[in-house]
Amino acid sequence: MPIDSATIKAVTANLYERSLKKIPDDTRRVLATTGARETNPTAKRTITMMLESADSAAGNGQLICSDVGIPTYSIKVGTRVQFAGPVRQAITEGFAELAANMNPPILKMVTHPLTHERSYAGKDIPIVSFDMVDDVDYMDIVCAPKAMGTGRWEAVEAFVYPTEEDVEKYVLDVVLRAGSQPCLPIVVGVGIGGTFDQATRLAKEAVLRPHGKAQSDPLLERMEKRLLNAINEMGFGAMGTGGDTSAMAVNVDYSASHGFVPVAVCFNCWINRRTAARIHGDGRVEMLYE
Repeated sequence: MPIDSATIKAVTANLYERSLKKIPDDTRRVLATTGARETNPTAKRTITMMLESADSAAGNGQLICSDVGIPTYSIKVGTRVQFAGPVRQAITEGFAELAANMNPPILKMVTHPLTHERSYAGKDIPIVSFDMVDDVDYMDIVCAPKAMGTGRWEAVEAFVYPTEEDVEKYVLDVVLRAGSQPCLPIVVGVGIGGTFDQATRLAKEAVLRPHGKAQSDPLLERMEKRLLNAINEMGFGAMGTGGDTSAMAVNVDYSASHGFVPVAVCFNCWINRRTAARIHGDGRVEMLYE
């Protein structure tokens, strides 16, 4: 049975709205744990307020943050999937209808990069990346709106045969330059290798990893632990109030590369906006995480 455009349109719009009104359950658990062990009284109160604000937004159907970002989707399509109607157009129409009818209304965050004119529509909006998954009959859709707080400070740089220390120093330099601006505590995604575009995609995918999902590569696991400890030792703390936790997680991935090695650093703010659904070939819709 083919997946129809109406389903894609409804699901992608729903994912975007949900991402604006509720922090993921795994993120809330990490924040609660962080708050419980925080030793800085101001940071502890700040985390409590953040959790109360998120719970209030979810309970009342309100926005957690007024900066709703720009719509960004990462889609993996099974090779056995069939479609009945357009896919890219359905995503665009879904966002357009949501922007026109959402309650509460959202601000115009889609901005022309040169004229700075703001709207709900624009070239290549929503931003969508596609990949293929062999021999399955479903499509996975992840929605992760990108806002100013984190988008402003992300970075990529190419190295030549870097050491682990070179990579880690660069990541820490990017985090240090950002300071408290990305609305801490953040999730940091790091992409290493491949080409310029592949490194940034790896970083984006890494930042979306669910909390608690194990890193399968021991080398990267050690790097993640070192980076997380170093970032939290910087002392920025929740919303820059000081304290023990500037980052909730550091997630690293890599691709094989040439002698030149791009390293990309991506952030998600404390809200950690990401929602995901699977549309099965028979039309069933399954939420992948809440």
